[in-house]
Amino acid sequence: MFFYLSKILWLVIAPANLLLLLLLAGAALLFTRFIRAGRRLVLASALGFFVLGILPVSTWMMRTLEDRFPPPAANMPAPTGIIVLGGALDEQITRFRGPIELTEGGDRMTEGVMLARRFPDAKVIFTGGSAALLGSPDREAQAAEKLFLGLGIPQERLILESESRNTYENAIFTLEIVKPKAGDVWLLVTSASHMPRSVGIFRKAGFNVTPYPVDYATLGVNAEYRAPFRNVTAGLRRTEVALREYIGLVAYWWTGKTDDLFPAP
Repeated sequence: MFFYLSKILWLVIAPANLLLLLLLAGAALLFTRFIRAGRRLVLASALGFFVLGILPVSTWMMRTLEDRFPPPAANMPAPTGIIVLGGALDEQITRFRGPIELTEGGDRMTEGVMLARRFPDAKVIFTGGSAALLGSPDREAQAAEKLFLGLGIPQERLILESESRNTYENAIFTLEIVKPKAGDVWLLVTSASHMPRSVGIFRKAGFNVTPYPVDYATLGVNAEYRAPFRNVTAGLRRTEVALREYIGLVAYWWTGKTDDLFPAP
């Protein structure tokens, strides 16, 4: 139920969708006796597009997420295994078109392969099924297997989990497969903005992972706090990614899937 509610709710409250709904509602009211309310909604929508799409509001939001967990030291010891979270491949385009299609989170895969080559004795587990609301025969793990094998990672090193639909299921199903022992070190590879929620969920599940953040959207310099976006779509996209994580943090904490509202190192 949690999975379906989260998907449906996000269709409405995603920033671009919500602002568009306000604009349409306001425009419709302009042709009724509620013209004043219509004007207010149109103005609110225009202001929202400007603030969230042009001003660097989303940069502040994203930096808070991305800077929460620093990467491990460059001379870190060899891990037991490497966990790569799904959300990095478009399984449907991959199946229909043939070549492997990476998404915005594709750094998870490329960095996962680099870590696998750097630590040749470590196991590599990819966790990701289908996040489609109505279900899909395509599984992201299938495309991940094709990519890993194509880039030279031996089959015997791979562990594929193909049933999870969200981060909570990533953690639960991976724990069941791996059954980590005391002293094991498992790197968790996911987008830096997604790391706080991911670490909190894995901790709650009883899986103490070592964060390895990738896929940064911000530069990490102070000047970007003052830099506006050159186009509205870029700003809205960053707002969407950041806001989804903040809502996810609250929702997962509220439902007991994490112990901390904003997990920290």
